[in-house]
Amino acid sequence: MTVHLAVYDTLADWEYGHAVAHLPGGVTTVGLTAAPVVTKGGLRIEPDMTLDALRPADSELLILPGADGWTAGALADFAYTAREFLHAGVPVAAICGAVFGLADEGLLDERAHTSAAPEFLQAANGYSGAAHYRDADAVTDGDLITAGPTAPVAFAREILARLGTYEPPVVDAFYRLHQHSDPEAYAVFAAAQS
Repeated sequence: MTVHLAVYDTLADWEYGHAVAHLPGGVTTVGLTAAPVVTKGGLRIEPDMTLDALRPADSELLILPGADGWTAGALADFAYTAREFLHAGVPVAAICGAVFGLADEGLLDERAHTSAAPEFLQAANGYSGAAHYRDADAVTDGDLITAGPTAPVAFAREILARLGTYEPPVVDAFYRLHQHSDPEAYAVFAAAQS
């Protein structure tokens, strides 16, 4: 399984960690260029590949975390690539500012989605999908997963469920353990790990 994680300056470190930590084989990082990026937390990441080489047929999923560049339009190439992925039937998972970027690209106009708040998306130039906005921590609509910035565990839950990484009871246990510190969920999730 090859999952691609978009990386760019000011990448929100906390938004993708729960998901990528539980993906078999990890992720392949994708940058606009081959130059290293620096995350919001100061982590330096050297991309494994560049965006121009990424093809939907070579991927199981594209993860788009938030970053400052989304609202400024600096990451529009990633939103365009998300369009290609969705057109090809390959899932895209966007959280925080990346959801804004997809709204700006017009990708939320016909799909159920969520974000930080509906008002946040109203500022996106290409957005006319307010009727499809859901007040939820994370939303999956077919091949599109969206989440707000305070829901990285729910974001991971949707990714793991969409990819079939674990059976549904294990995905539920993952969420209960990491979101609510549910001790009963630990045994279920730990058993699936062995």
